[in-house]
Amino acid sequence: MTQSVLDDTVVIRMQQLTRRFGDFTAVDHLTLDVRRGQIFGLLGSNGAGKSTLIKMLTTLLPPSEGEAFVAGVSILANPAEVRRRIGYVPQMLSADGMLTGRENLLFSARLYAVPAHERKQRIVDALHFMALDESADKLVKNYSGGMIRRLELAQAMLHHPSVLFLDEPTIGLDPLARRAVWDRLRSMRRDFNMTVLLTTHDMEEVENLCDELAILHSGRLAVTGIPSELCKAISPTATLDDVFAHYCGGVIERSGGFADTRNERNTALRMG
Repeated sequence: MTQSVLDDTVVIRMQQLTRRFGDFTAVDHLTLDVRRGQIFGLLGSNGAGKSTLIKMLTTLLPPSEGEAFVAGVSILANPAEVRRRIGYVPQMLSADGMLTGRENLLFSARLYAVPAHERKQRIVDALHFMALDESADKLVKNYSGGMIRRLELAQAMLHHPSVLFLDEPTIGLDPLARRAVWDRLRSMRRDFNMTVLLTTHDMEEVENLCDELAILHSGRLAVTGIPSELCKAISPTATLDDVFAHYCGGVIERSGGFADTRNERNTALRMG
């Protein structure tokens, strides 16, 4: 199935989406819509199911139950077509440090089957859009953390995806680099009508970027809504930390198990 099954306002639809690992349920019958053109945040402590959900939506992991449609295509019936319509930037390094920025983009253009006659101009446009023109022919191993993240965004947008998935897009970045990435994400949404779904632990990131958010707790949807309205529903002075505590029974924790901690530290190190 490659034809759209969604109306014009919805670009991602999850229906009872579930993933089990043996007796453990990582994502538990999650039903949720993401509207076209939104920057949508997935918030939750480590182990809440965010990464598992992203892996299902990007077809890296099949669901145990349920269904989802991404950019109008079933993740079950036609995962290859879903992959053609999305971009994905994982938390861990996806750019090759031994290549230049331009070479990384050329590799991505071939991987995404960008037509040969369009590759050069798309790469030039992507470098300019991400403010990497002057660094295009430098080795990526010499880039700053913020430059690496902007390059990874450029790689993910070369084929003009309908939906961009980001896993912890600014982890390990300094405040100036974080804001530069936020600015580029807003511009991508505005200029390309791109829908962005991101996972984050960062309440400031949610406040600055997200039109809507969903909080996951123990694999289930705890609440979804517009950040400011969720705060007002708690109290006139409530913050997103208060919202999280209200629905999940505590403050958000950045640290998880050994693998989570190792991955987060490795990401922070390579971002400089």
